[in-house]
Amino acid sequence: MPATQNALAGRTMVMSGGSRGIGLAIAIAAARLGANVVLLAKTDRAHPKLPGTVHTAVAGIEDAGGKAVAVVGDVRREEDVQRAADTAVARFGGIDICVNNASAIALDATEQLPVKRFDLMHEINVRGTFLLTRSCLPHLRASANPHVLTLSPPLNLSPRWLGAHPAYTLTKYGMTLLSLGWAAEFAEAGIAVNCLWPETYIATAAVANMAGGQRLLSSARSPEIMADAAVEILSRPAKDTTGNCFLDAEVLTAAGVADLSRYGGGDNPERDLFLD
Repeated sequence: MPATQNALAGRTMVMSGGSRGIGLAIAIAAARLGANVVLLAKTDRAHPKLPGTVHTAVAGIEDAGGKAVAVVGDVRREEDVQRAADTAVARFGGIDICVNNASAIALDATEQLPVKRFDLMHEINVRGTFLLTRSCLPHLRASANPHVLTLSPPLNLSPRWLGAHPAYTLTKYGMTLLSLGWAAEFAEAGIAVNCLWPETYIATAAVANMAGGQRLLSSARSPEIMADAAVEILSRPAKDTTGNCFLDAEVLTAAGVADLSRYGGGDNPERDLFLD
């Protein structure tokens, strides 16, 4: 069955990003189950084209019944990431969950992709995932049920995906490879490390800004499906739940959710990137 009320009571989550979209939905879902949340994000002020800041996100988490702290910083900067981990420990006494949510996307073909965008995706997606997880590890070792959850796809070496947007694919697969590697590296320490990816497009600002975004939004599910899948994973015993590349719908179906229509997307939701 899906995660029960107070399943995450007293546990502390550190997340990169989370000002909006999937990250915010996960943070709010965790708060409803009793979690404390520390958000590391750059969005101190509202973006003209994107809703929400790290401060409005914290307000939403607290409205959901959780405790939250905003840390304004850049996941690419080691000192900012360490400050987020230190804040979690100082405010809540430890870290139980690390969520690698922050990600940059550019689907340009190789000859059209600016080098700055190439570098940005590597710095946020791969370097940011590495920095945040590493900063949390000493405290995860002390947790009774430690989890790392990375929002990245299953590895699909089909030419369809390798050739579609190689630079972006490389960085998302890099997040997955780091996570699968950590699952093996920290198995004896009892730290669960898993990936979670949406089976379909999710109705977020990032999707809206893609080519054909309005069409995709009409067949996209709500961020809450990722949130419900995430808290289901994070509620499981770490020792029994590691080294997986989960899809949101499969997690919920296995947990006993028979009807996914509540998440929208119509009769034929559009399958997400990297899924055949």
